Amino acid sequence: MTPIGIVRNERTTPEDDHWGKVDSVIELDATQVDADATLGLEEFSHIEVVFSFHLCDPARTTRGARHPRGNTALPKVGVLAQRVKDRPNHLGVSRCELIRVDGLRLHVRGLDAIDGTPVLDVKAFLSAMVPPVEAVREPAWVHDVMKSYYH
Repeated sequence: MTPIGIVRNERTTPEDDHWGKVDSVIELDATQVDADATLGLEEFSHIEVVFSFHLCDPARTTRGARHPRGNTALPKVGVLAQRVKDRPNHLGVSRCELIRVDGLRLHVRGLDAIDGTPVLDVKAFLSAMVPPVEAVREPAWVHDVMKSYYH
């Protein structure tokens, strides 16, 4: 895959918490998308961004199970039951608030990607694409791990 853009923000190191107020600009590459690729995008409040965890060391890739955030007080669970960056293919997916569109520059808030992150795709968030659910089931450890992620 060829990145279509890059993230620009003040966060330069991967960190696990406090992403909610992070403002970023996704600079789309005019060699990868046409100038009118963002036409109509400003009508959406949120977008989904697919990106590469480009700083991950392939030698640290988790292919099996591990403790979330390395915390042995939490249960050992498989990589596919976590949102850990050291995962096969090192892909991240994040929904964030779209503040404004300025040509091929997307101003967003709450994108959990650091400065220089390659963006592989951007999709308008459509609530109709989220199937209705009666209730979300998650293990208790998720609430502990995520309590400061966006706050």
